[in-house]
Amino acid sequence: MAEITAALVRELREKTGAGMMDCKKALTEAAGDMEAAIDWLRTKGLSQAAKKSGRVTAEGLIAVASAPNKAAMVEVNAETDFVGRNEHFQAFAEAVAHVALEVGENLDAIKAATLASGRTVEAELTHLIATIGENMSLRRVRVLTVPSGTVASYVHSALRPGIGKIGVLVALEAPNETDALVGLGRQIGMHVAATRPAALEVASVDPQSLERERAVLVEQARESGKPEAIIDKMVEGRIRKFYEEVVLLEQIWVHDGESRVAKIVEKAGAKLVAFERYQLGEGIEKEENDFAAEVAKAAGQ
Repeated sequence: MAEITAALVRELREKTGAGMMDCKKALTEAAGDMEAAIDWLRTKGLSQAAKKSGRVTAEGLIAVASAPNKAAMVEVNAETDFVGRNEHFQAFAEAVAHVALEVGENLDAIKAATLASGRTVEAELTHLIATIGENMSLRRVRVLTVPSGTVASYVHSALRPGIGKIGVLVALEAPNETDALVGLGRQIGMHVAATRPAALEVASVDPQSLERERAVLVEQARESGKPEAIIDKMVEGRIRKFYEEVVLLEQIWVHDGESRVAKIVEKAGAKLVAFERYQLGEGIEKEENDFAAEVAKAAGQ
């Protein structure tokens, strides 16, 4: 029997696209014979994953997991919306979120972590690709922590607790984690899901975005025929309006339509230090398929 070296396992993985643990098992079963190991993977349906690796994955799920003073959120993608309703895929997304809660935001560390199945996250994903028949990917992860207080989470239109297509994490610093603070965090999460703020505070607004906005406003003011002497004042007024639209702490609280978010947080005796909003597939160029074609693909036709 040939020695099962790391280089041999890596070579088999490159040839088949199967997970590292599956490749090691295949080589063991095949007594180190590469071609026999490839055939073993093919019979198990595990080498098919490589054939699907080029397909666009813009559907899937957002999953969140929470612990005291900490929460994690991940996006796991697939090709069609049907997969997001698959219980095995949902369980995988949940498991990955809990792994992120333990190991942090490093995707390589997450992929190398071992799940209850005995496979690594990466190997489990490859197994799902082969089993379900679609390309999938672990796209991104965010973990927020606070020294004291809470990191609340909100999932919009959740398929089940912690699983959906829009997820938000909200980090609130406070002396203690109370039910009221957790409730406020969830309300802020709902607000963020609805308003899509781009920055937490004025100082954190992207300078390039601000300059683009200012340039547009200056040109608009000039085209209106206003004198140069008052253009600056006009622009500054409109920049304040811009901040109200894109800065979370400057926005009007959606739950009452009149207070600023900053005031709501201040009244609660807390400090809003960070937030993250994930919307499934945002920024991914999707392929346009009609519904009938999507059904046919899911049915393997």
